[in-house]
Amino acid sequence: MFNVTTKSMQWGEETLTLETGKIARQADGSVIATLGETSVMANVTFARQQKPGQDFFPLTVHYQEKYYAAGKVPGGFFKREARPTEKETLTARLIDRPIRPLFVPGFKNEVL
Repeated sequence: MFNVTTKSMQWGEETLTLETGKIARQADGSVIATLGETSVMANVTFARQQKPGQDFFPLTVHYQEKYYAAGKVPGGFFKREARPTEKETLTARLIDRPIRPLFVPGFKNEVL
């Protein structure tokens, strides 16, 4: 049913496991990376065509730490997580800056 691919490798004293094809199947690419007790899910989608008149590369990075992943539940009236914190915004920028040069020059399709 699912075309699940799993690769494991030694990373120092821990085992790094990369798994794809199980969740976020509507995304153009998705991977869950697990190292020890820490898991990260990375997804990417992109526009098939560049928008007319667009002369820049629209790359959007969303980084979000889920409180409930650490066993914390936000209190108060709103039980959902709020807007990104300053730390999450700065982390998204730290992810954005080094991956921009990895795209082919002239690629101007929207990437999320």
